[in-house]
Amino acid sequence: MLEVLKEAAVGSLLSVKQIAVIVIPIMIAMEFLKDLGVLDRIAGFFSPLVRVFGMRKESGFPLVIGIIIGLSYGAGVIFRTARENRLPRRDLYLITYFLVAAHAVFEDTAIFAALGVSSALLLTTRLLVAAMFTFLASKLMRHELEKEVNL
Repeated sequence: MLEVLKEAAVGSLLSVKQIAVIVIPIMIAMEFLKDLGVLDRIAGFFSPLVRVFGMRKESGFPLVIGIIIGLSYGAGVIFRTARENRLPRRDLYLITYFLVAAHAVFEDTAIFAALGVSSALLLTTRLLVAAMFTFLASKLMRHELEKEVNL
């Protein structure tokens, strides 16, 4: 029993180390990009997409981070950006809804492409499903908010 606990502890620490090796440089790079104004440009580039969902322009960056590097490694960046930009709860929900269907699309697409799946079809399908799901959720949320205001 003690051996199992030791193995679990060592495995957990190695996992935390691996995540730290990836996340800390990402966080440092994010600070440099923020200081250089690159993050604002990225958010601006994706602002038409997030506006379709009724979200603030600043929601574009955490959405892109989740799409590119996934939820595991991108969570810290997403949380920090959300906190710094004081994103509304509605935007955070919509970001989450989109990323449920379309997180780490490049990693997953590469894995499935190696198995013979059409990467263009997979990538397009995932992004379209995520966009439709998020659009519908945004409309339902707006409808629910309007009902609360009219009560």
